[in-house]
Amino acid sequence: MEKVLHRTTTVQPGGKIEIVDQDLEAGEHVDVVISPAQPPSPRSAWQIISEGPGQRIFKSAKEVDDYLAGERASWER
Repeated sequence: MEKVLHRTTTVQPGGKIEIVDQDLEAGEHVDVVISPAQPPSPRSAWQIISEGPGQRIFKSAKEVDDYLAGERASWER
C-alpha cells in the first residue's frame, strides 16, 4: 500500500513552497498536489440553529411567548 503524506505549509515569497520529510528518500519520485486552503465562511448563530435537527418549531417570538404562557398555565392546574 502506498504511503500518503499530507502536509500544510505557507507559500513563501516568490511562490516558493518547501516540503521537508525524513520519510522521503533522495532521488525518489513523488506526486505533489497543491490545493489552496479555503477558510470556512463565517456563519451567524441563527444560521447554525436553523440547520439543526427539527429546525424551528416557532415562526415568531410571539409564538414562543404564547407557548410558554400555556405551559406555565398548565403547571397551575
